[in-house]
Amino acid sequence: MRLLIGAMLISFSIGQSLSIAQAQQPSNNQVAAMVEALRLAAPQTGKKDDGLYSEWQVQPGTVKAWSKSCLKKEITPTQFENSPAIARQIISCITSRELNKQYQVTKNNEIAAVNSVACWWMTGTYTGCNRGFTGTYVQKVVSFYKQQRSKPSPTQSAQ
Repeated sequence: MRLLIGAMLISFSIGQSLSIAQAQQPSNNQVAAMVEALRLAAPQTGKKDDGLYSEWQVQPGTVKAWSKSCLKKEITPTQFENSPAIARQIISCITSRELNKQYQVTKNNEIAAVNSVACWWMTGTYTGCNRGFTGTYVQKVVSFYKQQRSKPSPTQSAQ
């Protein structure tokens, strides 16, 4: 009996590992499309000194935390603002991390993952962005994402 239970536990454990391993990771093109969609959908306040930084409109505390996580060093919001390449690198790092998480949760449903990440980007939670300002924002991100994904990738256009 113990042998049978042990075999069942090992079988279950292997099955769980395989199902986790089967979760797709977003491609570089999907991450790039999400990064660009977030940039295009960023709310424009119309104020020069609105307290948000870069084309992605990121809060100062977020810049510090994300730079520390992605670059292994903290940068200032001004550095983030003044270097589009560094800003894009950090946004790509965070977007990749969040898309990876959401691909797991949504069982590889690309648009559901994009929807969840857009909601998280605006609110800090993955759900509840179905109406109002956040609902409109999420739909904008999804629309821009689909537009970006429909463009040929640089490797496709070079062929």
